[in-house]
Amino acid sequence: MLPTIIVIAIVLILAIFLITSYNRLIKLRNWVQEAWSQIDVQLKRRHDLIPNLVNTVKGYAEHERETLESVVEARSQLVNGSPQERIDADNQIEGALKSIFALSESYPDLKANENFLNLQEELSTTENKVAYSRQLYNKSVAEYNIKRQSFPTNLMASMFNFEGEEPLSIPEEEREVPDVSF
Repeated sequence: MLPTIIVIAIVLILAIFLITSYNRLIKLRNWVQEAWSQIDVQLKRRHDLIPNLVNTVKGYAEHERETLESVVEARSQLVNGSPQERIDADNQIEGALKSIFALSESYPDLKANENFLNLQEELSTTENKVAYSRQLYNKSVAEYNIKRQSFPTNLMASMFNFEGEEPLSIPEEEREVPDVSF
């Protein structure tokens, strides 16, 4: 009788372990997807704000066509492609937006335009949300990958084909330390 109880207890403990490990992996994988969807929402918000900004700037800086076209081109890439391709397009937009905001220094009327200032503020807020969402995504990916690769959960992960996720990377040009001189 005692050996049967011991076997049943071991099987029960093993079953509880498998169920909790599997559910934990599912939960972490869904957190990664949720974190990505938050980035996607902010990228879409930025995507929708850009035409208004470009039109506002066009009125003041018509001959800055190249700068405006680079923003529009980068914007079109923002909603298509893989997550990493979209993040790359996002990085291009970031650079293009910096150029547009730099234009405002050359056009005092543009710099004082209420519509331009509101769009600049909204884009700045969106930039902060994108940065926060990226951090959340990378944290979720790290937690998921650690759990997926840790023993004994790695056995469960390989048995049910839980694939690893890639964290978002920083572009090489953003890794350089800015040169500040006084």
